[in-house]
Amino acid sequence: QVQLVESGGGLVQAGGSLRLSCAASGRTFSSYATGWFRQAPGKERMFVAAISRSGGSTYYADSVKGRFTISKDNAKNTVYLQMNSLKPEDTAVYYCAAGASSAVYTYEYAYWGPGTQVTVSS
Repeated sequence: QVQLVESGGGLVQAGGSLRLSCAASGRTFSSYATGWFRQAPGKERMFVAAISRSGGSTYYADSVKGRFTISKDNAKNTVYLQMNSLKPEDTAVYYCAAGASSAVYTYEYAYWGPGTQVTVSS
């Protein structure tokens, strides 16, 4: 099993940047693919980005492609989501998840963090 905790959320103006971190305890991230999802109020939890176990492959939702970058440091057991050029529509709770493959569906991930709030003001 693995336990996940996100950090780095906060309030930022449109056009600004934030870096989210997801720290794992228990089994290491090298054993899992990792994804970031987000959920805005009243909406479904949506795929944002994913990275393979090795970190060699990354995947992004079209809405964040070119603005967000997912990366992982297996030595630190941490996955990051660098978010640039933030927009008000990026406002959501961001969740880190770990699973067997770097998929876009929530049900593919077995382990989830509690989430961190990101608010982008216009």
